Amino acid sequence: MKNTVSIDIGISHKDREEIVKALSTLLADTSVLYSKTHGFHWNVTGKMFNTLHLMFEDHYTLLWESLDEIAERIRALGFMAPFGAKALADISTIRESIEIPVDIDMVRELVSDHEAVAKTARNALLFADKANDQPTADLLTQRLQFHEKTAWMLRSILQ
Repeated sequence: MKNTVSIDIGISHKDREEIVKALSTLLADTSVLYSKTHGFHWNVTGKMFNTLHLMFEDHYTLLWESLDEIAERIRALGFMAPFGAKALADISTIRESIEIPVDIDMVRELVSDHEAVAKTARNALLFADKANDQPTADLLTQRLQFHEKTAWMLRSILQ
């Protein structure tokens, strides 16, 4: 990760670099999950169509908004935010869908992906806490709340 500007905010370059690497993974995970959720919104069919179509729209809207927050935090730490579908897919811990699953399998896949993104955020939180980086910790706490709540709501559909 190339530092683009001189910055002195009380967090060492090394610590900022570690935080940015973790945030970049979160950005990539969020981007892939946004794209997948939006695609599922477009392509869901079946008895739960209306419920899932509306739920997926709510989720992808919140994911879209979070992309900017994560990227802007990377910039505030003095680094460039990764971008581009291929670059983000290469960094992401979750995979894009190759085929369009049936509605219930969409839900299962999204549960797994939200849980994976929660793990990514929790890992990044370790670096933020170590560096005493409260703004990043706050952002990550908000992301954790969203992904854990969303995974719970989706899991409830499977019961």
